[in-house]
Amino acid sequence: MVAQYKDKIEEALADKDRIKQAMATAIHDALLKHKQAGNSVVCMKDGKMVLLPPEEINP
Repeated sequence: MVAQYKDKIEEALADKDRIKQAMATAIHDALLKHKQAGNSVVCMKDGKMVLLPPEEINP
């Protein structure tokens, strides 16, 4: 039974494009939720961490 799960995990991790798309979708959704809730996010800008207010978030 453990081998079945291991095979499925290895198969999923082998598809790099699928992983990239899933990550992009998750980031977009998280940014959108933060903006809608009026919450800021921390991001990197010019090599420094900055607090981005919700009105500047562009998911």
